This record gives sequence, structure tokens and C-alpha cells, in this order.
Amino acid sequence: MRSHPEIKRVIEGRLKSYLSRDLTGIRREVLRLFVRAKSITVAELVAELQKQFTVTFHAIASMVGIIASRIGILHASRNADGVNTYELKEKYVDIVFRIVGVN
Repeated sequence: MRSHPEIKRVIEGRLKSYLSRDLTGIRREVLRLFVRAKSITVAELVAELQKQFTVTFHAIASMVGIIASRIGILHASRNADGVNTYELKEKYVDIVFRIVGVN
């Protein structure tokens, strides 16, 4: 079993690798929105991102899915209407904040 500091190092490595392929800045901005917002839906992310970028709902939903499953820093919950809400896991906020910063 991995220790908590070791898990954080693995998460940090995955996050840096994921962001190293961010040519447009969208991935970094998605993570900034997660740091700023307590919880957010994909539709809300799309609405915010469309102010700066040309994005589709499907692309952002895929991005959020990768962040949640492969990197493992998001918690998903479904509300009564069946809409998924995502939030950054509290134990990883410091890592994400340090890597992407928040404006």
C-alpha cells in the first residue's frame, strides 16, 4: 500500500504529464475553474470556457472524465435531476493550486 506522500507524488506526476500536452491552455483553465469553484457541472464549465475558447460539451466532458478517472483528483456526485457535479478532492487542492496557480 502506498503512503499518502507517495500517492501525492504520483498524482503530481500525472498532472504535470497531462498539462505538458496542453497546447491551447484549456486543460490548465479547467483545473483553475475547479480550484475556484467548490463544485461545478460540465455545462457550467463549458459556459465559462466558451468566454475564452472554442469548446464543445463533448470535449469538456471527456476532459473532465480523464481528470476524474486517470488522474484521480475529482469527486463526482449526481444530483436529483441526474446531472453530475464534480469537485476537486480536498487533499489535492494544494497540488493543483501550486501547479496551475489561480488568477
